[in-house]
Amino acid sequence: MRFYKYHGLGNDYIVLDPLEFGESLEAGQIRRICHRHCGIGSDGILFGPFAHESGALAVRIFNPDGSEAEKSGNGLRIFARYLYDRERVTQAPFEIATSGGPVTAKVSDSGLTVSVDMGTVSFDSSKIPVTGAHREVINEFLEAGEEKLQFCAATIGNPHCVIVQDEISPEQTRRLGPFIETHALFPNRTNVQFARILDRTSIAVEIWERGAGYTLASGSSASATAAVARRLGLCDPDITVHMPGGKLDIRIHEDYSISMTGPVTRIAGGHMHSELFAQPALDAAM
Repeated sequence: MRFYKYHGLGNDYIVLDPLEFGESLEAGQIRRICHRHCGIGSDGILFGPFAHESGALAVRIFNPDGSEAEKSGNGLRIFARYLYDRERVTQAPFEIATSGGPVTAKVSDSGLTVSVDMGTVSFDSSKIPVTGAHREVINEFLEAGEEKLQFCAATIGNPHCVIVQDEISPEQTRRLGPFIETHALFPNRTNVQFARILDRTSIAVEIWERGAGYTLASGSSASATAAVARRLGLCDPDITVHMPGGKLDIRIHEDYSISMTGPVTRIAGGHMHSELFAQPALDAAM
């Protein structure tokens, strides 16, 4: 069973092609493959391509705990690079179908740079979703542990909780991320971003990813955070988002649709041995 591994700013994914792996993928298999010590190790799995009724190539995106994600910005850029490497697409823009909606991707620099039109950000509580009355979720409060935090919520096909602060840190993100991810406000759980505004064109972000934990980079998180900063009037339409793994360039259009550009690196490819799946059950990747 072949696998292909890539990373986007340290956010690493394994691509499994159904033609080579088989058309089903179970949660237990995902946890084994993604495990950092007993498997190949990754922040998730990109399972595809599949034919989509729209004519686009489709991908399913899985978190290392076995749950399925609607959309992933870095994952989609990696999947676009994989399709390019396998000569399934050219450098012309092409569409990828996800459960969080279609995106348009463009590969350049012989695959080293990938741009994705991520779709449109919404702050609508019913779309994210966030419990309570129908509203835009802007500058509300929640409790995480013993702390009360001001937040905004958004969706770009998957849910996000953005907390803008004067200071952010990995330690705070690791400590509070699990509380916020599973907070009762978010019935589908949520991705969590702690953001610091550097200037009108730059944001620093620390990320706790739903189903994955502390993460070096996330394209959908960068997109949602930039949109929130723009909605609050803190940034211009063109924003560089700085994450521990590197930076992504985000453009926010007038309707809050998002274009994202950044690097993708091919790491390795190989074969998984059947012994991998004969192990006792494993927890999510660490």
